[in-house]
Amino acid sequence: MDALDPVRAELLRAARADAAAVLDRARADAEETLRVARGTAERVLADARTLGAMDGHAAAVRERGRAAEDAWSAELAARAEVYADLRARVRSGVRQAMGGGAVRPDRLAETARALLGADARITGAPGGGVIADVPGRHLDLSADTLADRSLEQLGAQIESLWGRS
Repeated sequence: MDALDPVRAELLRAARADAAAVLDRARADAEETLRVARGTAERVLADARTLGAMDGHAAAVRERGRAAEDAWSAELAARAEVYADLRARVRSGVRQAMGGGAVRPDRLAETARALLGADARITGAPGGGVIADVPGRHLDLSADTLADRSLEQLGAQIESLWGRS
């Protein structure tokens, strides 16, 4: 059994619980933001159709392209904002879990020494967790890094936030 298994399990459990709640809120926020962006895009497209009728087919085609690009840019900006909020909430949740004793710093230090050796220099990380160093190697078991890794492990599941109904 890997010495990190209990630590990983607890961090993943806490992060998944927090992430599930955050994802629900993020989905609602994303849907509203995307609804507004799509409404704006529809208005821009309607304007483009009017301009096209007045200015001819070529002008309308150009304006539709710009409207689609603007809508896509707005959607990407909304996605980035929702993801940043999710990341901040997951980080906060992991920090709270660490502060609440769900993960003991001495266990993280033991894990770091198991991975880097007994000579590893262990320091507390801002926000919780530890950072360990030996010449030529660095191990970051800080709350923020562990939270970020948990989100990265969700991988394509994050894409479900942007799913279309």
